[in-house]
Amino acid sequence: MTAEFYEDEKNTREEKEISLGRAFGRLTPFLREHKWRLAVCLGLLIVVTVFTLGWPWLLQQAIDGPLSDHIEETDLEAAFTTLLGIALIIALLQIATIVLQYIQRVKLEIIGQDIMLELKQKLFDHILSLDVPFFDKNPVGRLMARVESDTESLRMLFTYSVVLVIGDVVMILGIYGIMLYVHWKLALTLMLLFPGQILLGWIFHRLTTHRFLEVRKRMAEVTATLTEFLHGMSIVQIFHRGDWARKRVYRANERKFSEDAYVNIAVCIFFNILFYFEWLKMGMVLLAGALWDVSAGTIVMFIILIWKEFDPIARTADQLGTFQKGLAGARRIFALLELEPKVVDPVRPVSWKGLKEGIQFKNVWFSYTDDDNWVLRDVSFEIPVGKQIALAGVTGGGKSTVISLLLRLYDPQKGRITVDGIDIRDITKADLRRHFGLVLQDIILFPGNVESNIGLEAEYITHEQIITACKTVAADSVINRLPDGYHSEVSEKGSNFSRGERQLLSFARALAVNPDLLILDEATSSVDPETERTIQESLKKLMAGRTSLIIAHRLSTILDVDRILVIRHGEITERGTHTELLLQNGYYSKLFHLQFKNRSGVSINAG
Repeated sequence: MTAEFYEDEKNTREEKEISLGRAFGRLTPFLREHKWRLAVCLGLLIVVTVFTLGWPWLLQQAIDGPLSDHIEETDLEAAFTTLLGIALIIALLQIATIVLQYIQRVKLEIIGQDIMLELKQKLFDHILSLDVPFFDKNPVGRLMARVESDTESLRMLFTYSVVLVIGDVVMILGIYGIMLYVHWKLALTLMLLFPGQILLGWIFHRLTTHRFLEVRKRMAEVTATLTEFLHGMSIVQIFHRGDWARKRVYRANERKFSEDAYVNIAVCIFFNILFYFEWLKMGMVLLAGALWDVSAGTIVMFIILIWKEFDPIARTADQLGTFQKGLAGARRIFALLELEPKVVDPVRPVSWKGLKEGIQFKNVWFSYTDDDNWVLRDVSFEIPVGKQIALAGVTGGGKSTVISLLLRLYDPQKGRITVDGIDIRDITKADLRRHFGLVLQDIILFPGNVESNIGLEAEYITHEQIITACKTVAADSVINRLPDGYHSEVSEKGSNFSRGERQLLSFARALAVNPDLLILDEATSSVDPETERTIQESLKKLMAGRTSLIIAHRLSTILDVDRILVIRHGEITERGTHTELLLQNGYYSKLFHLQFKNRSGVSINAG
């Protein structure tokens, strides 16, 4: 299965194919770790069932035995003593049942939390292993729903609903076992209603399975919509688009409400029909008492057991919603776990210790859609060690795609990319990326303090390296102004830093690894002139003798590089230094004159 997860009907069909048994099978490794604790819970379940069913049978024996004898003998004192003894036994059994049920629930809750913690960790680890195309197609909100909402539904299913249903099945079997033992004819008569109850459950399952899956999808849609609007709240407010956002969220909630209403009405109808089945059974017992020779104790016991049968059947009906939601969650979770990344590490990787000779793109063709809509067309160029190479061109020309391929976020359909003559597909992604320092247009800061954001808590990055990197790009002046310096906490999305300050921190992050190749994607396009001047001075010192790949729309940032490659429509159309490209009087020259027309202080002459 590829990384296309939510986008087409194929995946909906794949999700539906995951049955309860298969879901159990996928959870077996997690359950196996807790088998002894689960065995204790099962033992408690059996004991609770015995205690629950024991007292109606004792009551029947007492009514038809000593209590009946005492009443016939008009020995009211003995009858009262017998009733008192029975009441005491019933009370003790009820207390024991409540205590054991409490212990069982606590143990199951702890087991469920442990299992779901392990499952969440595995799910997140798997998400980390997926490649960029997956994240391009799946909104953050939906992934959050997988990790949080669906795992919670699965926890409820396997540590609460399943155990309840197993307990209820054992209870029902015990009820009819006692009934058959005491009065088999009456028990078999009551069991004639079972096919109708089973048929009702089957009809309910058929009518609601798809609806429960839709409820999960609508819930994910609501989560995704809310998450995306909350992330972009500043844009919504600045453009006065609150009504638009409100309508989008309302429509998402309305669609979810519609599915919820259908399911809740179906559950309510199912529950009430089951209730009338139980009343019908009690009527049959009373009728049998009048027509057959059925003792008073047996009638009392049967009525009590029918009431007790109603509880597990009602619970099962009530748990059908949780069952369906849990299965829908399981389908989506395990469908996600079955996804495999397109960009994978080699089976026998080649050891690569760092850049010694250079990087080559050899006849590279690439399309994001696996068709003839090529983003890069027959691209070939070289980045020699110690040289600074720049890619120039308008947005959409393919410049950022070059970086994505070099970092192996994608693999080209044709051609190859090599480092020191080694195809990068023969090197593990971790080994390859460890030697690259990257600064992107979109600056991402994570929860934590400043130092952890720069070093990303990598074992091979020391505190001294972080300090040096910050001083090099003048980020230390920003950090030292903070109350706790490098230990100051970063607010959500780095909101306690200006755009320029976040840019400096991202520079420091790239430099902290002491990269063999420094990749700057529009590295200074978002900072003010004063900050850019500071960064440019630091970059000149840093890039002296360091292999660098620079991408910029603003040509002022690449005037002094060793070589400029002009990319148009996915092809390299011009190559040379700044001066050489101006002399060619081609597309680069046109861009340069457009950008610097009417500006002073920048020469537009080839010489």
